[in-house]
Amino acid sequence: MHQYKKLKIWQKAVMLSVNVYELTKSFPGDEKFGLTQQIRRSAVSIPSNIAEGAGRLTDKEFKYFMRVAYGSACELETQLLIADKLDYLNKKDYLILSEDIFEVQKMTYKFYESLM
Repeated sequence: MHQYKKLKIWQKAVMLSVNVYELTKSFPGDEKFGLTQQIRRSAVSIPSNIAEGAGRLTDKEFKYFMRVAYGSACELETQLLIADKLDYLNKKDYLILSEDIFEVQKMTYKFYESLM
């Protein structure tokens, strides 16, 4: 069992989620139950799956949840690209989030490999 709160990847993913929530506050109201909700769920899924995997008894189980977290990061990346194309985000915010997501993806993959 791992102490997920001490993992840098979990900490970074939590901050990414917080930033996503802050930036999606400005999305159009008619997206409240559409893209906004999906983006937020994808963002929250990343640290949530890291935490759930850390709570499992084996590294094999942890690896599975790291793969799910990586998939959620890719899903978030796609959804933010769509939001950018719809002009829901300004370019600066989009680029910052994209860099943060890429960093989380790299960290997730490296951590996943370390569990082999």
